Amino acid sequence: MKRLAAVLLTIMLGQQALGDSMRLAVTTSFDNSGLSDVLLPAIRDDLGLEVQMLVVGTGQALRLGAAGDVDAVLVHSRAAEDAFIAAGHGTHRREIMYNDFVVVGPFDDPAGIAGAASSAEALQRVARAQVPFVSRGDDSGTHKAERNVWASAALDPDTFGAWYRPVGAGMGAALNTASAMQAYVVSDRASWLNFGNKDGLELLYSGDPALFNQYAYLPVNPDKNAAIKHDQARALEVWLTSPRAKSLINGYRIDGETLFVFNAVAE
Repeated sequence: MKRLAAVLLTIMLGQQALGDSMRLAVTTSFDNSGLSDVLLPAIRDDLGLEVQMLVVGTGQALRLGAAGDVDAVLVHSRAAEDAFIAAGHGTHRREIMYNDFVVVGPFDDPAGIAGAASSAEALQRVARAQVPFVSRGDDSGTHKAERNVWASAALDPDTFGAWYRPVGAGMGAALNTASAMQAYVVSDRASWLNFGNKDGLELLYSGDPALFNQYAYLPVNPDKNAAIKHDQARALEVWLTSPRAKSLINGYRIDGETLFVFNAVAE
């Protein structure tokens, strides 16, 4: 019993030494991109704030916020974010940065999507050819964006056959599955650029305005419970919209390509 008490005391002292902390639910695409490895150390240095990330899909991130299990969320699905705020789960929505979604597929492009005039046409060609397509299938922002494109193409994935493969997992897992199956998949550009297992796959379609991908920061309503660290969430928001964050976000590149574009508006 004394040993357990000593261990707990050591943990508590270690947490105090790290300074303040907060819980942030983020999308898997944000983490897969590698940007968190750039931002978190800078946040720690500048604010003395330890950000404890819970890496999940957008849907799960917003559910964690609604339950009061995190202090803020960083997600990318506007309709779901607006519903979160309207329901009183968050205090407000703040845009931080954007990139876009892309359609990745096999080098030989059996569905011929590279020549499509729109994202809807690209997915129509996949459905017509009934070639393997991997879906996140996890209620993430990327999954919601993919579903929106299917809807704009007047197609319902729930009616598709075995060629359509929901994996119920994060962006990295979906890309790995697509690589193994030589399948098509919708990805955010940042995760694709940072993905190490590109063997046999390439970016085949991009550029449709419908594939715009905005990331937003939503502090959780402190009325949820007394454990919500609203002051820390607010301090992080100020930092994320600062010139320091702008420099790091815009300066983050892989093979010379920019992964995110900062578009926060200063107060």
